[in-house]
Amino acid sequence: MDNLKCISKNDIENFSNHYHSRVENETISNAVIKNGIKNVSLNNQSLINMNYTFSNEIDAGTITNQKKSGRCWMFAGLNLLRINVMKKCNLENFEFSESYGMFYDKFEKFNCFLENIIETIDEDVNSRTVELLLRSGIQDGGEWNMFCNIVKKYGLVPKYVMPETFSSSESDSMNNILDLKATKCAHELREMKHSGKSMNEIYKAKHEMVKEAYSILCMFLGEPPKKFDFEYKDKDKKFKCDYNMTPKDFYDKYVGVNLDDYAVIINCPTEDKPFNKIYNIKYMQNMVGGQENNYLNLDIDTFKKLIVNQLLSNEPVWFACDVGKQMDKEKGIMDNHLFNYESVLNTNLDMSKGNKINYRQICPTHAMLFTGVNIINEKPNKYKVENSWGDKNGEKGFFIMSDEWFDEYMIEGIVNKKYIPDEIKKLFDQEPIKLPPWDVLSSLMK
Repeated sequence: MDNLKCISKNDIENFSNHYHSRVENETISNAVIKNGIKNVSLNNQSLINMNYTFSNEIDAGTITNQKKSGRCWMFAGLNLLRINVMKKCNLENFEFSESYGMFYDKFEKFNCFLENIIETIDEDVNSRTVELLLRSGIQDGGEWNMFCNIVKKYGLVPKYVMPETFSSSESDSMNNILDLKATKCAHELREMKHSGKSMNEIYKAKHEMVKEAYSILCMFLGEPPKKFDFEYKDKDKKFKCDYNMTPKDFYDKYVGVNLDDYAVIINCPTEDKPFNKIYNIKYMQNMVGGQENNYLNLDIDTFKKLIVNQLLSNEPVWFACDVGKQMDKEKGIMDNHLFNYESVLNTNLDMSKGNKINYRQICPTHAMLFTGVNIINEKPNKYKVENSWGDKNGEKGFFIMSDEWFDEYMIEGIVNKKYIPDEIKKLFDQEPIKLPPWDVLSSLMK
């Protein structure tokens, strides 16, 4: 066995001979070197199959753009809710202020981060939990429960009331400074405990730290409005205005969606997560005392049926997937057969979905919105996807997903409970199984 641990010169010679034994390898290598693996392995038939025609589509408005930020989860949530405003106000299009939601998400995350630091204040700074908290920082990423927390507490405002800023659209510099400030605060709080300060003194210090974080966020994003006038022209060119509204008033009157009516379902076929059980991840939170994400793990057929039923009822679906796999961003196509990597490279890349998840080859990396589905012989074969990457890719910003891609790379969906059968709805009454904060399902928050 020892002779297999290291690579010898004879091994290199044998490997080279093996490479040259396939006559076409040199031709393929030249093509890949010059054009890249995606261009060489692109399957033209997939492009033909993935045409933007759907039997069922939802009028969702024009595409939005998160630009250089990690706010996909928030954009997808706001895009879901804006349809209600468009209907109630007879509008061609509408967009909420993503900057408004971003401000309060960052603000609440800063407070939540310091609370978690206080909770783990007696652990070694090199413990896995403390290390994860410090590494996560005040990032852009988030989850459905975090979106609900912000909307329920702070309401929403139209985009023109709190428009995008440089830092909301290109958030790296702001995030780096917030992370540095949060880390400095974490160090100071831990030092206070180690020097014998009381918990009351520690919490008073934390309160001052959060106050300073509010001011920092105002510098980057502007201060959120407390009241505003809602002005618009409807499809009939009639001007309308609702004066002196609070963000909560606006949500209640023009959106009116009870976010508690929605449930989180996942398809995670791994041995450690049996189907029909509820799971919950520690520290998967942006607000102290806020709503948690309770994931109901379902087999792929049941998972898909619930999502399709909601789409067929003309209601879009918020979802999270591993967006980078078998995807062409420019064409907006997600299809398992889009790239023939295995035939080009003469290798086997096949793994089960469960093993890919366990070995971190599949994880939820991006949130979007289903706004259509194509039904053939009573079965879905492709889905219309509203992305938040602007209108330059895909079909004016909309993407298309094949049903096979759905099976392989879809992880999470948010479904209104009215579309969930009673026998499945009862499963949400279970006590959640707690998962560690480094579980693969936490990836979307990063």
